Amino acid sequence: MQSPTRFKTIPQQDELSTVERDLRFHPSPVTDPGTLSREEVERFNREGYLKGLRIFSPEEMAEHRAYFDALLARVLAEGGSSYSISTAHLTYGRVYDLLTHRRIVSLVRDLLGENVVGWGSHYFCKMPGDGKVVNWHQDASYWPLTPSKAVTVWLAIDDADVENACMRYIPGSHHYGHLTYRLTEENEDAVLNQEVENAEEFGRPVDVELRAGEASLHSDLLLHGSQANRSSRRRCGLTLRYCAADVRAGLGWNAKGILVSGSDPTGHWASPPRPERD
Repeated sequence: MQSPTRFKTIPQQDELSTVERDLRFHPSPVTDPGTLSREEVERFNREGYLKGLRIFSPEEMAEHRAYFDALLARVLAEGGSSYSISTAHLTYGRVYDLLTHRRIVSLVRDLLGENVVGWGSHYFCKMPGDGKVVNWHQDASYWPLTPSKAVTVWLAIDDADVENACMRYIPGSHHYGHLTYRLTEENEDAVLNQEVENAEEFGRPVDVELRAGEASLHSDLLLHGSQANRSSRRRCGLTLRYCAADVRAGLGWNAKGILVSGSDPTGHWASPPRPERD
């Protein structure tokens, strides 16, 4: 991508066109969840997301926030941006530990089934006064994965509210399948390079306000985005990406995947070890 704030790990559109993908929503097959309630699984199937799930205590998250503060300072000093810490679990042991954390994996397993792979990790950090927006988009548009059985955990590193540009979801939009988007390469104020125009035709947006240590979970087909952070407070979230182990990854993306629950009978996912850094 042209701007240093753009997503570093997404393939070009012509590359994605070579990967045949099933981009239909596949409801959770789980009927007897262990951590979530049956009502929460049904709500995820119906609305495409869950929010306000407490993962870590304020004290636990304060410890990780201090870690992230130091990491961000190093990245900025090296010429990176607050959005450029991507696929972090392959570099930083502390992020690997979050991707594989039992509390987080137990939630995802209740949506995807017993066999789960964690393959992505990206800090989305909007600094105070950051004028950049995340336009309405679907994660599945960026990923060479098939079928569309993937979930993102958005873990709040900082408190996220309307004032500092929390995430916004359009409930039920995942049922429309893959939607047409336009490329926004010319817009330097956009973090990503896609936009689904007139997205609010698909439903009324909801604000996903979270306290630090809480998380939301959303389907890879759910329309979501966030506005510019005009406040004096930072808003950082860590996105952790998961899919069912029977999902196939094109363009070599299987090298990123770590088996976090159950088994991978075909050995498709590489499951690299925890990095030594940290």
